[in-house]
Amino acid sequence: MTPARPANMNLPTVPRDGGIQFGILVQPRASRNEISGIQGDRLKVRLTSPPVDGAANKSCLKLLAKSFGVSQNRVTLVNGQSGRKKTIHIEGLDTETFDSLLIPILSSNSNSK
Repeated sequence: MTPARPANMNLPTVPRDGGIQFGILVQPRASRNEISGIQGDRLKVRLTSPPVDGAANKSCLKLLAKSFGVSQNRVTLVNGQSGRKKTIHIEGLDTETFDSLLIPILSSNSNSK
């Protein structure tokens, strides 16, 4: 049985097209690339790349693919190409798998600060 989602994890995920969709908030020009937590109803992603010529978007998709153990071609930017608020789709993940991968990421990043 999969552990229940923690009460403080207010990150809506929507099953769609053989995967899940969720919102992120990107902070470009950060000191390192990381998933740093949840802000409101979005996953906060910090990136070293500047928001120029799609560099931050490419870095973001690469970081998410690596973090969730999927190939980069399974992670797509649904909307928000030019803004900080974006919607991401990861093909082949369901909510339970997403949560089981995200919880340790959030725990390790909160412990390293």
